[in-house]
Amino acid sequence: MQSNEKRIHIEFQTSDEAIKLFGPHDAFLKVIEADSKVKIVSRGGEIVVSGPSEQVDKTQELFRVLLTLIRQGLELNERDVVYAKRLSEADKVDELLELYQEEVGITQKGQKVRVKTLGQRHYVTAIQKKDIVFGIGPAGTGKTFLAVVMAVMALKANRVKRIVLTRPAVEAGENLGFLPGDLQEKVDPYLRPLYDSLYLMLGMEQVTKMMERGLIEVAPLAYMRGRTLEDAFVILDEAQNTTPEQMKMFLTRLGFGSKMVITGDVTQVDLPRGKNSGLRVAERILENIPDIRFVYLKQADVVRHTLVQQIIEAYAEEDNQGVS
Repeated sequence: MQSNEKRIHIEFQTSDEAIKLFGPHDAFLKVIEADSKVKIVSRGGEIVVSGPSEQVDKTQELFRVLLTLIRQGLELNERDVVYAKRLSEADKVDELLELYQEEVGITQKGQKVRVKTLGQRHYVTAIQKKDIVFGIGPAGTGKTFLAVVMAVMALKANRVKRIVLTRPAVEAGENLGFLPGDLQEKVDPYLRPLYDSLYLMLGMEQVTKMMERGLIEVAPLAYMRGRTLEDAFVILDEAQNTTPEQMKMFLTRLGFGSKMVITGDVTQVDLPRGKNSGLRVAERILENIPDIRFVYLKQADVVRHTLVQQIIEAYAEEDNQGVS
């Protein structure tokens, strides 16, 4: 073995630990070995890691943290391992131990909701501390879902009296044509992502009852005009598709005892050509107000399939090259 090479042994406490660490068909090990010069070999009740000394040390720390999380009862998925590896390369993998201990909420089925990235933790902390928070970032970063989770938990804790969820009814490049039914049925397709998050947290039956009692309102942005929203947790989703006038109208609905979260992706504006995005204008106008927080989530915060992150990165690279 060369002087800069190293070999270490990591033992398992149980065979179940090895199964959870390796992942289905050793998928997690393949993720850890990818684009790395380390070699990982499984031998009975241990794994042997060999390769350049610095990379072996990082891999050892990565396995230590992942095994700690497994022993704490966390069910790892590929996204967790990909993100853990990225943090280990930046010598920040220990931050995962604290990250995964933070419980944001509990779903209707009793599953704990935790932040999955450091960016998400920053976002949730901002929502806890500020009355108006902008969550800006690509699809899959949990902007809307985490906002809904925080809204539901605030309602359950009686910190607010109701939840108001809204988004502009702008077609994303498609012509949906004439939609049958009453007005609510016509706009519901635009609001479906908000309903999905509510159903996950509360269940469909509970959401229906709470909407009937006025505890939850899901409506297009146009319904917000002329109102003052007090003692409410208000979420504006897909805010990149607001006009500057709509954004100003929405923000000035804030009443006493209320909290607003505005989410959007400035790379996916579906407004007609030549129309300014209200989200982009708000960034410029409001950035120096101390009690308004802008949180920028990045590709590293994407918590969907790992291919989604790669797709986002590929499109971002294309945009940076000025190719349309």
